[in-house]
Amino acid sequence: MPKKRPPYLPGHYYHFFNRGAHRKSIFREPKNYLFVLEKMKKNAKKYQLSIIAYVLMPNHFHFLVRQDGEYFARYLPQYVFNSYSSAYNILYNHSGTLFEDKYKVESVQSESHLLHLCRYIHGNPVKDGMVADPADWIYSNYLEWISERDGTLYTPEFVREYFDSSSDYRKFVFEDLLSRDLPDAVKLYLENFEK
Repeated sequence: MPKKRPPYLPGHYYHFFNRGAHRKSIFREPKNYLFVLEKMKKNAKKYQLSIIAYVLMPNHFHFLVRQDGEYFARYLPQYVFNSYSSAYNILYNHSGTLFEDKYKVESVQSESHLLHLCRYIHGNPVKDGMVADPADWIYSNYLEWISERDGTLYTPEFVREYFDSSSDYRKFVFEDLLSRDLPDAVKLYLENFEK
């Protein structure tokens, strides 16, 4: 039985995620990522949503958003990926479903869960073996969080509310990554970076 969708309410946070059918890539080249980021920017503004954290990975994505108005937060993944799927099918002469299933969504119920989701999302490229440092994966808003890139797909007030500095957030993310089963070389890199 499918999991029931949460109610969409102003001021609430939602985690959206999905992956490619058969775990195949949904992004083939940089312009695919950029298409989705542009659609995210346009639709977040249109539907009064704050982008908190996101990551686009070769075969999956995570969005953490806050619904600021009456428009339902579900409009973001719905409109972004309906548009993307259509463009992808035309560009690559693809037929059939691009995604494994309908996107999944969780309503965030506590502050600790909210903050853990931020670091989980930003740590995804390291966890999945794409890079040793989340700062090396450009298709997330981690670089904005640690003040290494000026971007518009994040909410700086949220970051400042929970973390005193960029280095505090970086330590928070690395702490979680170091608790995971990662290759020794990656753990060594993260440990040395913290010093």
